[in-house]
Amino acid sequence: MENWTVGIVVLIALLLGGVPIAFALAGVGLVGTAALIGWTPAFSLIGSAFFDNSREYSLSVLPLFLMMGNFVVQSGIATELYTSAYAWLRHRKGGLAIATVIACGAFSSVCGSSMATAATMTRISLPSMRRFGYPDRLSTASIAAGGTLGILIPPSVILVFYGIMTQQDIGRLFLAGIVPGVIGVIGYAIAVRISMALKGMDLPVEEKLPLGARFAALKGTAGALLLFVFVMGGIYLGVFTPTESAGMGAFGALLLTIGMGKFSWSRLLNVLYDTTKTTAMMFFILFGALTFTNYVNLSGMTRDIQGWLTVFGDSPMALIVTLLVIYLILGCMLEGLSMIMLTVPVFYPIVAAEGFDLIWFGIFVVVITEISYITPPVGMNAFVLRSVVPDVPLGTIFRGLVPFVAMDVIRIALIIAFPGLVLWLT
Repeated sequence: MENWTVGIVVLIALLLGGVPIAFALAGVGLVGTAALIGWTPAFSLIGSAFFDNSREYSLSVLPLFLMMGNFVVQSGIATELYTSAYAWLRHRKGGLAIATVIACGAFSSVCGSSMATAATMTRISLPSMRRFGYPDRLSTASIAAGGTLGILIPPSVILVFYGIMTQQDIGRLFLAGIVPGVIGVIGYAIAVRISMALKGMDLPVEEKLPLGARFAALKGTAGALLLFVFVMGGIYLGVFTPTESAGMGAFGALLLTIGMGKFSWSRLLNVLYDTTKTTAMMFFILFGALTFTNYVNLSGMTRDIQGWLTVFGDSPMALIVTLLVIYLILGCMLEGLSMIMLTVPVFYPIVAAEGFDLIWFGIFVVVITEISYITPPVGMNAFVLRSVVPDVPLGTIFRGLVPFVAMDVIRIALIIAFPGLVLWLT
Protein backbone atom coordinates (compact mmCIF):
# COMPACT_ATOMS: atom_id res chain seq x y z
CA MET A 1 0.00 0.00 0.00
CA GLU A 2 1.29 3.44 -0.95
CA ASN A 3 2.49 5.71 1.86
CA TRP A 4 -0.12 8.33 1.00
CA THR A 5 -2.96 5.76 0.99
CA VAL A 6 -2.20 4.94 4.62
CA GLY A 7 -2.08 8.66 5.37
CA ILE A 8 -5.51 9.32 3.85
CA VAL A 9 -7.08 6.37 5.69
CA VAL A 10 -5.61 7.55 9.00
CA LEU A 11 -6.70 11.15 8.34
CA ILE A 12 -10.31 10.22 7.57
CA ALA A 13 -10.40 7.91 10.60
CA LEU A 14 -9.15 10.74 12.83
CA LEU A 15 -11.72 13.19 11.45
CA LEU A 16 -14.59 10.71 11.82
CA GLY A 17 -13.32 9.96 15.32
CA GLY A 18 -13.73 13.59 16.33
CA VAL A 19 -10.10 14.72 16.29
CA PRO A 20 -9.96 18.48 15.52
CA ILE A 21 -9.14 19.04 11.86
CA ALA A 22 -6.06 21.17 12.60
CA PHE A 23 -4.43 18.41 14.69
CA ALA A 24 -5.44 15.70 12.21
CA LEU A 25 -4.00 17.52 9.19
CA ALA A 26 -0.80 18.61 10.93
CA GLY A 27 -0.24 15.22 12.57
CA VAL A 28 -0.73 13.17 9.40
CA GLY A 29 1.30 15.67 7.40
CA LEU A 30 4.20 15.55 9.87
CA VAL A 31 4.31 11.77 10.32
CA GLY A 32 3.75 11.09 6.61
CA THR A 33 6.52 13.50 5.62
CA ALA A 34 8.87 11.98 8.20
CA ALA A 35 8.20 8.53 6.75
CA LEU A 36 9.26 9.82 3.33
CA ILE A 37 12.27 12.05 4.06
CA GLY A 38 13.08 11.66 7.76
CA TRP A 39 12.16 13.43 10.98
CA THR A 40 14.65 16.31 10.81
CA PRO A 41 13.49 17.61 7.40
CA ALA A 42 9.86 16.94 8.41
CA PHE A 43 10.18 19.09 11.54
CA SER A 44 11.86 21.78 9.44
CA LEU A 45 8.93 21.80 6.99
CA ILE A 46 6.26 21.97 9.68
CA GLY A 47 8.17 24.75 11.39
CA SER A 48 8.26 26.65 8.12
CA ALA A 49 4.54 26.06 7.53
CA PHE A 50 3.62 27.53 10.91
CA PHE A 51 6.29 30.18 11.52
CA ASP A 52 6.93 31.59 8.04
CA ASN A 53 3.27 31.68 7.04
CA SER A 54 2.23 33.34 10.30
CA ARG A 55 4.26 36.37 9.23
CA GLU A 56 2.60 36.66 5.82
CA TYR A 57 1.03 40.11 5.36
CA SER A 58 -1.70 38.68 3.11
CA LEU A 59 -3.05 36.57 5.98
CA SER A 60 -4.18 39.69 7.84
CA VAL A 61 -7.21 39.66 5.52
CA LEU A 62 -8.67 36.81 7.59
CA PRO A 63 -8.91 38.43 11.05
CA LEU A 64 -10.01 41.73 9.51
CA PHE A 65 -12.93 40.17 7.64
CA LEU A 66 -13.79 38.14 10.76
CA MET A 67 -13.87 41.39 12.74
CA MET A 68 -16.06 42.98 10.08
CA GLY A 69 -18.50 40.09 10.34
CA ASN A 70 -18.57 40.22 14.14
CA PHE A 71 -19.32 43.95 14.12
CA VAL A 72 -22.11 43.37 11.59
CA VAL A 73 -23.67 40.71 13.82
CA GLN A 74 -23.54 43.12 16.78
CA SER A 75 -25.03 46.00 14.76
CA GLY A 76 -28.48 44.42 14.48
CA ILE A 77 -28.56 45.01 10.73
CA ALA A 78 -30.02 41.54 10.17
CA THR A 79 -33.33 42.70 11.66
CA GLU A 80 -33.44 45.68 9.31
CA LEU A 81 -32.67 43.50 6.29
CA TYR A 82 -35.43 41.06 7.19
CA THR A 83 -37.97 43.83 7.85
CA SER A 84 -37.18 45.50 4.52
CA ALA A 85 -37.44 42.26 2.54
CA TYR A 86 -40.76 41.41 4.15
CA ALA A 87 -42.17 44.87 3.41
CA TRP A 88 -41.83 44.04 -0.30
CA LEU A 89 -43.07 40.46 -0.06
CA ARG A 90 -45.73 40.45 2.69
CA HIS A 91 -48.58 40.25 0.17
CA ARG A 92 -47.09 37.18 -1.55
CA LYS A 93 -47.74 33.56 -0.62
CA GLY A 94 -44.72 32.36 1.32
CA GLY A 95 -43.49 35.93 1.57
CA LEU A 96 -41.98 35.46 5.03
CA ALA A 97 -39.89 32.48 3.95
CA ILE A 98 -38.75 34.19 0.73
CA ALA A 99 -37.93 37.35 2.71
CA THR A 100 -35.84 35.17 5.03
CA VAL A 101 -33.84 33.80 2.09
CA ILE A 102 -33.26 37.29 0.68
CA ALA A 103 -32.28 38.65 4.10
CA CYS A 104 -29.85 35.75 4.54
CA GLY A 105 -28.23 36.59 1.20
CA ALA A 106 -27.97 40.28 2.08
CA PHE A 107 -26.63 39.56 5.56
CA SER A 108 -24.08 37.14 4.09
CA SER A 109 -22.70 39.95 1.95
CA VAL A 110 -21.41 41.73 5.05
CA CYS A 111 -21.00 38.80 7.44
CA GLY A 112 -19.08 36.03 5.64
CA SER A 113 -20.08 33.14 7.89
CA SER A 114 -22.66 30.49 7.11
CA MET A 115 -23.34 29.39 10.67
CA ALA A 116 -23.43 32.97 12.01
CA THR A 117 -25.99 33.85 9.31
CA ALA A 118 -28.14 30.81 10.17
CA ALA A 119 -28.00 31.43 13.93
CA THR A 120 -28.78 35.15 13.61
CA MET A 121 -31.65 34.75 11.14
CA THR A 122 -33.19 31.94 13.21
CA ARG A 123 -33.66 34.29 16.14
CA ILE A 124 -35.08 37.03 13.92
CA SER A 125 -37.31 35.32 11.37
CA LEU A 126 -38.49 32.07 12.96
CA PRO A 127 -40.75 33.74 15.57
CA SER A 128 -42.50 35.72 12.80
CA MET A 129 -43.03 32.65 10.63
CA ARG A 130 -44.43 30.70 13.57
CA ARG A 131 -46.78 33.56 14.43
CA PHE A 132 -48.22 33.43 10.91
CA GLY A 133 -48.62 29.65 10.97
CA TYR A 134 -45.68 28.62 8.79
CA PRO A 135 -44.83 24.95 9.38
CA ASP A 136 -41.45 24.37 11.04
CA ARG A 137 -40.44 22.20 8.10
CA LEU A 138 -40.52 25.17 5.70
CA SER A 139 -39.38 27.81 8.19
CA THR A 140 -36.25 26.06 9.37
CA ALA A 141 -35.33 24.85 5.89
CA SER A 142 -35.46 28.37 4.44
CA ILE A 143 -33.18 29.63 7.22
CA ALA A 144 -30.70 26.72 7.03
CA ALA A 145 -30.45 26.95 3.22
CA GLY A 146 -30.25 30.74 3.17
CA GLY A 147 -27.48 30.59 5.75
CA THR A 148 -25.25 28.57 3.42
CA LEU A 149 -24.85 31.67 1.26
CA GLY A 150 -22.51 33.03 3.95
CA ILE A 151 -19.59 30.97 2.62
CA LEU A 152 -20.09 32.08 -1.00
CA ILE A 153 -21.31 35.67 -1.18
CA PRO A 154 -18.25 37.81 -0.40
CA PRO A 155 -16.54 38.37 1.91
CA SER A 156 -16.17 34.63 2.49
CA VAL A 157 -13.69 33.11 4.94
CA ILE A 158 -13.61 29.83 3.01
CA LEU A 159 -12.76 31.65 -0.22
CA VAL A 160 -9.87 33.31 1.66
CA PHE A 161 -8.65 29.84 2.70
CA TYR A 162 -8.96 28.53 -0.84
CA GLY A 163 -7.11 31.54 -2.27
CA ILE A 164 -4.20 31.08 0.13
CA MET A 165 -3.91 27.33 -0.48
CA THR A 166 -4.03 27.63 -4.27
CA GLN A 167 -2.25 31.02 -4.51
CA GLN A 168 -5.22 32.61 -6.31
CA ASP A 169 -6.24 36.26 -6.13
CA ILE A 170 -8.70 36.65 -3.25
CA GLY A 171 -10.27 39.74 -4.80
CA ARG A 172 -11.12 37.80 -7.98
CA LEU A 173 -12.53 34.95 -5.92
CA PHE A 174 -14.81 37.39 -4.11
CA LEU A 175 -16.06 38.88 -7.38
CA ALA A 176 -16.58 35.39 -8.83
CA GLY A 177 -18.87 34.47 -5.93
CA ILE A 178 -21.40 37.26 -6.52
CA VAL A 179 -23.37 35.91 -9.51
CA PRO A 180 -23.57 32.30 -8.21
CA GLY A 181 -24.67 33.75 -4.87
CA VAL A 182 -27.50 35.71 -6.50
CA ILE A 183 -28.50 32.57 -8.43
CA GLY A 184 -28.58 30.77 -5.08
CA VAL A 185 -30.98 33.34 -3.59
CA ILE A 186 -33.28 33.02 -6.61
CA GLY A 187 -33.10 29.22 -6.49
CA TYR A 188 -33.96 29.10 -2.80
CA ALA A 189 -36.93 31.44 -3.35
CA ILE A 190 -38.16 29.00 -6.02
CA ALA A 191 -37.61 26.13 -3.56
CA VAL A 192 -39.93 27.88 -1.09
CA ARG A 193 -42.71 27.94 -3.69
CA ILE A 194 -42.02 24.31 -4.63
CA SER A 195 -42.27 23.30 -0.95
CA MET A 196 -45.59 25.09 -0.65
CA ALA A 197 -46.95 23.45 -3.79
CA LEU A 198 -45.85 19.94 -2.79
CA LYS A 199 -47.51 20.18 0.62
CA GLY A 200 -50.50 22.25 -0.50
CA MET A 201 -49.71 25.00 2.02
CA ASP A 202 -52.21 27.84 2.13
CA LEU A 203 -50.17 30.39 4.05
CA PRO A 204 -51.58 33.75 5.16
CA VAL A 205 -50.66 37.03 3.53
CA GLU A 206 -50.89 40.65 4.64
CA GLU A 207 -52.15 43.71 2.85
CA LYS A 208 -49.82 45.07 0.18
CA LEU A 209 -47.96 48.14 1.37
CA PRO A 210 -47.98 51.34 -0.71
CA LEU A 211 -44.92 51.81 -2.88
CA GLY A 212 -43.72 54.71 -0.75
CA ALA A 213 -43.86 52.63 2.42
CA ARG A 214 -41.89 49.85 0.77
CA PHE A 215 -39.16 52.22 -0.31
CA ALA A 216 -39.14 53.76 3.16
CA ALA A 217 -38.50 50.31 4.60
CA LEU A 218 -35.24 50.16 2.63
CA LYS A 219 -33.75 52.96 4.72
CA GLY A 220 -32.56 50.51 7.34
CA THR A 221 -30.56 48.56 4.76
CA ALA A 222 -28.58 51.55 3.52
CA GLY A 223 -25.68 50.91 5.90
CA ALA A 224 -25.23 47.29 4.83
CA LEU A 225 -25.52 48.21 1.15
CA LEU A 226 -22.96 51.00 1.47
CA LEU A 227 -20.57 48.70 3.34
CA PHE A 228 -20.82 46.01 0.68
CA VAL A 229 -20.41 48.47 -2.20
CA PHE A 230 -17.51 50.16 -0.41
CA VAL A 231 -15.61 46.89 0.17
CA MET A 232 -16.36 45.10 -3.11
CA GLY A 233 -16.35 48.28 -5.21
CA GLY A 234 -12.91 49.13 -3.87
CA ILE A 235 -11.62 45.70 -4.90
CA TYR A 236 -13.33 45.75 -8.31
CA LEU A 237 -12.06 49.24 -9.20
CA GLY A 238 -8.57 48.53 -7.94
CA VAL A 239 -8.73 51.17 -5.21
CA PHE A 240 -8.02 48.60 -2.46
CA THR A 241 -6.19 45.33 -2.33
CA PRO A 242 -8.24 42.58 -0.64
CA THR A 243 -6.22 43.07 2.55
CA GLU A 244 -6.78 46.83 2.52
CA SER A 245 -10.48 46.35 1.79
CA ALA A 246 -10.73 44.03 4.80
CA GLY A 247 -9.31 46.75 7.03
CA MET A 248 -11.64 49.36 5.56
CA GLY A 249 -14.55 46.94 5.89
CA ALA A 250 -13.81 46.30 9.58
CA PHE A 251 -13.68 50.03 10.24
CA GLY A 252 -16.86 50.59 8.21
CA ALA A 253 -18.63 47.84 10.19
CA LEU A 254 -17.58 49.58 13.42
CA LEU A 255 -19.08 52.83 12.14
CA LEU A 256 -22.24 50.94 11.14
CA THR A 257 -22.52 49.51 14.67
CA ILE A 258 -22.15 52.99 16.14
CA GLY A 259 -24.66 54.42 13.67
CA MET A 260 -27.21 51.72 14.57
CA GLY A 261 -26.86 52.66 18.24
CA LYS A 262 -25.53 49.21 19.13
CA PHE A 263 -22.02 50.15 20.21
CA SER A 264 -20.83 49.57 23.75
CA TRP A 265 -17.45 48.83 25.26
CA SER A 266 -18.59 45.38 26.36
CA ARG A 267 -19.68 44.58 22.79
CA LEU A 268 -16.35 45.86 21.48
CA LEU A 269 -14.52 43.53 23.85
CA ASN A 270 -16.76 40.65 22.74
CA VAL A 271 -15.97 41.39 19.08
CA LEU A 272 -12.22 41.53 19.76
CA TYR A 273 -12.31 38.33 21.83
CA ASP A 274 -14.38 36.40 19.27
CA THR A 275 -12.18 37.63 16.42
CA THR A 276 -8.97 36.64 18.22
CA LYS A 277 -10.31 33.21 19.19
CA THR A 278 -11.63 32.42 15.71
CA THR A 279 -8.47 33.74 14.03
CA ALA A 280 -6.27 31.48 16.16
CA MET A 281 -8.46 28.50 15.31
CA MET A 282 -8.53 29.34 11.59
CA PHE A 283 -4.76 29.88 11.41
CA PHE A 284 -4.10 26.57 13.12
CA ILE A 285 -6.37 24.84 10.58
CA LEU A 286 -4.72 26.65 7.66
CA PHE A 287 -1.18 25.87 8.77
CA GLY A 288 -2.17 22.26 9.38
CA ALA A 289 -3.52 22.14 5.83
CA LEU A 290 -0.28 23.59 4.47
CA THR A 291 1.67 20.90 6.36
CA PHE A 292 -0.58 18.28 4.80
CA THR A 293 0.00 19.89 1.37
CA ASN A 294 3.75 19.36 1.78
CA TYR A 295 3.05 15.69 2.41
CA VAL A 296 0.76 15.50 -0.64
CA ASN A 297 3.46 16.98 -2.87
CA LEU A 298 6.21 14.69 -1.59
CA SER A 299 4.16 11.47 -1.64
CA GLY A 300 3.15 11.60 -5.31
CA MET A 301 -0.51 11.50 -4.32
CA THR A 302 -1.60 13.99 -6.98
CA ARG A 303 0.07 12.03 -9.79
CA ASP A 304 -1.42 8.72 -8.67
CA ILE A 305 -4.94 10.09 -8.22
CA GLN A 306 -4.76 11.79 -11.61
CA GLY A 307 -4.01 8.37 -13.11
CA TRP A 308 -6.94 6.81 -11.27
CA LEU A 309 -9.36 9.50 -12.41
CA THR A 310 -8.64 8.71 -16.07
CA VAL A 311 -10.48 5.42 -15.52
CA PHE A 312 -13.73 7.44 -15.58
CA GLY A 313 -12.88 9.04 -18.90
CA ASP A 314 -10.09 11.14 -20.34
CA SER A 315 -12.15 14.25 -21.09
CA PRO A 316 -11.98 17.30 -18.80
CA MET A 317 -15.75 17.15 -18.26
CA ALA A 318 -15.51 13.53 -17.07
CA LEU A 319 -12.98 14.72 -14.48
CA ILE A 320 -15.31 17.44 -13.17
CA VAL A 321 -18.29 15.08 -12.98
CA THR A 322 -16.14 12.54 -11.11
CA LEU A 323 -15.00 15.22 -8.65
CA LEU A 324 -18.62 16.31 -8.21
CA VAL A 325 -19.61 12.77 -7.19
CA ILE A 326 -16.62 12.50 -4.84
CA TYR A 327 -17.49 15.81 -3.14
CA LEU A 328 -21.17 14.88 -2.77
CA ILE A 329 -20.17 11.62 -1.08
CA LEU A 330 -17.61 13.30 1.19
CA GLY A 331 -20.18 15.95 2.09
CA CYS A 332 -22.25 13.25 3.77
CA MET A 333 -19.33 12.32 6.04
CA LEU A 334 -17.26 15.48 6.64
CA GLU A 335 -17.99 19.02 7.76
CA GLY A 336 -17.52 21.59 4.97
CA LEU A 337 -14.25 23.17 6.12
CA SER A 338 -12.73 19.75 6.80
CA MET A 339 -13.73 18.62 3.32
CA ILE A 340 -12.10 21.62 1.65
CA MET A 341 -8.90 21.35 3.67
CA LEU A 342 -8.63 17.65 2.89
CA THR A 343 -9.39 17.74 -0.83
CA VAL A 344 -8.23 21.06 -2.30
CA PRO A 345 -4.48 20.34 -1.89
CA VAL A 346 -5.03 17.04 -3.72
CA PHE A 347 -7.39 18.09 -6.50
CA TYR A 348 -6.43 21.62 -7.52
CA PRO A 349 -3.16 20.63 -9.30
CA ILE A 350 -5.10 17.99 -11.26
CA VAL A 351 -7.79 20.48 -12.25
CA ALA A 352 -5.19 23.08 -13.25
CA ALA A 353 -3.35 20.50 -15.38
CA GLU A 354 -6.59 19.88 -17.32
CA GLY A 355 -6.80 23.59 -18.16
CA PHE A 356 -9.63 24.62 -15.81
CA ASP A 357 -9.58 28.10 -14.30
CA LEU A 358 -8.79 27.78 -10.59
CA ILE A 359 -11.04 30.76 -9.79
CA TRP A 360 -13.93 28.83 -11.35
CA PHE A 361 -12.91 25.66 -9.49
CA GLY A 362 -12.92 27.54 -6.18
CA ILE A 363 -16.55 28.61 -6.65
CA PHE A 364 -17.44 25.11 -7.83
CA VAL A 365 -15.99 23.62 -4.62
CA VAL A 366 -17.64 26.20 -2.35
CA VAL A 367 -21.10 25.65 -3.89
CA ILE A 368 -20.72 21.90 -3.35
CA THR A 369 -19.64 22.65 0.21
CA GLU A 370 -22.85 24.64 0.67
CA ILE A 371 -24.74 21.42 -0.03
CA SER A 372 -22.80 19.64 2.74
CA TYR A 373 -24.04 22.27 5.22
CA ILE A 374 -27.66 21.17 4.69
CA THR A 375 -27.43 17.42 4.06
CA PRO A 376 -27.39 14.66 6.70
CA PRO A 377 -25.70 13.36 8.71
CA VAL A 378 -23.35 16.33 9.37
CA GLY A 379 -25.30 19.28 7.94
CA MET A 380 -23.88 21.98 10.22
CA ASN A 381 -26.59 24.58 9.57
CA ALA A 382 -29.29 22.10 10.57
CA PHE A 383 -27.46 21.50 13.85
CA VAL A 384 -27.11 25.26 14.40
CA LEU A 385 -30.89 25.63 14.06
CA ARG A 386 -31.43 22.65 16.34
CA SER A 387 -29.30 24.32 19.03
CA VAL A 388 -31.32 27.55 18.79
CA VAL A 389 -34.76 25.87 18.57
CA PRO A 390 -34.37 22.49 20.31
CA ASP A 391 -38.10 21.74 19.99
CA VAL A 392 -37.72 21.14 16.23
CA PRO A 393 -36.48 17.60 15.39
CA LEU A 394 -33.51 17.30 13.04
CA GLY A 395 -35.58 15.03 10.80
CA THR A 396 -38.10 17.82 10.26
CA ILE A 397 -35.34 20.22 9.22
CA PHE A 398 -33.66 17.79 6.82
CA ARG A 399 -36.95 16.76 5.17
CA GLY A 400 -37.78 20.39 4.53
CA LEU A 401 -34.39 20.94 2.90
CA VAL A 402 -34.94 18.48 0.03
CA PRO A 403 -36.23 21.10 -2.50
CA PHE A 404 -33.40 23.45 -1.52
CA VAL A 405 -30.76 20.77 -2.11
CA ALA A 406 -32.37 20.09 -5.50
CA MET A 407 -31.97 23.77 -6.43
CA ASP A 408 -28.30 23.60 -5.38
CA VAL A 409 -27.77 20.64 -7.71
CA ILE A 410 -29.30 22.68 -10.54
CA ARG A 411 -27.00 25.59 -9.66
CA ILE A 412 -23.96 23.27 -9.82
CA ALA A 413 -25.11 22.08 -13.25
CA LEU A 414 -25.40 25.70 -14.44
CA ILE A 415 -21.91 26.52 -13.16
CA ILE A 416 -20.45 23.50 -14.99
CA ALA A 417 -22.36 24.19 -18.21
CA PHE A 418 -21.80 27.97 -18.21
CA PRO A 419 -18.45 28.87 -16.56
CA GLY A 420 -19.02 32.48 -17.60
CA LEU A 421 -21.57 32.79 -14.78
CA VAL A 422 -18.60 32.56 -12.41
CA LEU A 423 -15.94 34.40 -14.38
CA TRP A 424 -18.09 37.21 -15.77
CA LEU A 425 -17.15 39.84 -13.14
CA THR A 426 -13.51 38.77 -12.79
